[in-house]
Amino acid sequence: MLFNRVCYTVLKMPSINKAGIVHPIPRFNQFSNGVLRTTDLTIQQIIYFCGMFLTDTHTHLYLEEFNDDREEMVKRALENDVKCMLLPNIDSSSINGMLELCKQFPENCFPMMGLHPTSVKENYQEELDLVKHWIEKEKFYAVGEIGIDLYWDKTFQKEQEIALTYQIELAIKHQLPIVIHMRDSFEEVYAVVKNYASSELTGVFHCFTGTLEQAKKIIDLNFLLGIGGVLTFKNSGLDKVVEKIEIKHLLLETDSPFLTPMPYRGKRNESAYTRFIAERIAEIKNISLEKVAEITTSNANHLFRFI
Repeated sequence: MLFNRVCYTVLKMPSINKAGIVHPIPRFNQFSNGVLRTTDLTIQQIIYFCGMFLTDTHTHLYLEEFNDDREEMVKRALENDVKCMLLPNIDSSSINGMLELCKQFPENCFPMMGLHPTSVKENYQEELDLVKHWIEKEKFYAVGEIGIDLYWDKTFQKEQEIALTYQIELAIKHQLPIVIHMRDSFEEVYAVVKNYASSELTGVFHCFTGTLEQAKKIIDLNFLLGIGGVLTFKNSGLDKVVEKIEIKHLLLETDSPFLTPMPYRGKRNESAYTRFIAERIAEIKNISLEKVAEITTSNANHLFRFI
């Protein structure tokens, strides 16, 4: 995890909280540029030393929508306490851009590898072979995003199901979580994933906007719910579902550049707007924004292990 110079100053000082309790200074490594990497810190310790810590668990920062201001956009996220961003892959055309961004911000951007269901076409086996190649070659934090999308086109539904199954088995083999995309396809996706309920498979149903019954089915599979900008929409009804789900089952996500939350709905989304989603959850749960950040980042790290 990345600490800036402000955190470094705090870490050098005696660690005494407001109650007068002395905390042991956590072990860390100092680099020549003044940046620190943690080695033994919990989420709570990181927050204690460095303030609020939000995580955007699903953002496509490498897409062309950010070509004109990508670096500035990442910096805006950091300024808004979004310290970690997880990047799901789409297909072979997005891999290089995704990996380049992760190399540019190695302490903040973390890649996944997978084939998006809307990219499942006649050449899907070639795409899956490439996914397998990259997973065996580089470090990734999840297999994703994968799933079934029947909103736009059902032509390749069978191929999407084959691709989903193949990538689930890759995830199990490499002990990685999966990030699931579903659109007009809950029952189809659920049927596939349920086949692996007895395994150690886990992950997140990204961009969840379903019913309370569907949410409970997902949780029973040992999966989390990715909550994004739709939660802030006035008549989405998602707030009523989130109200009844314990926060330990939730992750924050933007799906940037898509699904922009209020008050910027209709404009390009970006990771800095994770804060608006967190604020809405805090309002629904009647807890502090800081507590939402702490719990959801802990949830994210437990799943993806990026810290």
